[in-house]
Amino acid sequence: MFGFLFDVFKNSGSYPEKVSDMKKFLIVGLGNIGAEYANTRHNIGFKILDYLAKNESSTFETQKLGDVCSFKFKGRQFILLKPSTYMNLSGKAVIYWMNKENVPLENVLVVTDDINLSFGTIRIKTKGSDGGHNGLKDVQDKLQTPNYNRFRFGISNDFSKGRQVDYVLGEWTEEENAKLSERLEKSAEAIKSFGTSGVSNTMNTYNGS
Repeated sequence: MFGFLFDVFKNSGSYPEKVSDMKKFLIVGLGNIGAEYANTRHNIGFKILDYLAKNESSTFETQKLGDVCSFKFKGRQFILLKPSTYMNLSGKAVIYWMNKENVPLENVLVVTDDINLSFGTIRIKTKGSDGGHNGLKDVQDKLQTPNYNRFRFGISNDFSKGRQVDYVLGEWTEEENAKLSERLEKSAEAIKSFGTSGVSNTMNTYNGS
């Protein structure tokens, strides 16, 4: 009798889904640890995840190879990871947490900065080159494939020749800071869409926005 009732609840959708049964998504924000990097353009991956975690009332905890938190949304579990390996070794943390949480590659999204996009522009892709980005280069090396989802946030290329490193490791201007809040909100929406609506729908909705 009790077994019958369990099946009825489960099949009707009224029985609460266990976290372990939920579809998991690993969202990796790339950046460098340390207060000196906190508000730099290169750390936009961290900043987007910080914004998303705060909005979902989730708190990061320092664990192996990174700061991690998670939240549930529309029957999905989102695991947010900020690697503590520094940008150039980000792939090690990605592989570790994929394996630990048993997240398939198609459910991984890597969030990073892009100097080839104008400030605040979002571009989500399912594959591509590392574009000279050392964080993406290491992720691709560790995954052994360029076919993984990446979320690029435009930081523009407003720097003179030979000044790229100073620019990406520099802090946002006052004008950029004034616009960041709206861009962070849009980025958080896109990440949740990735988990609930799929990567194709998310690209169609948010790319170029």
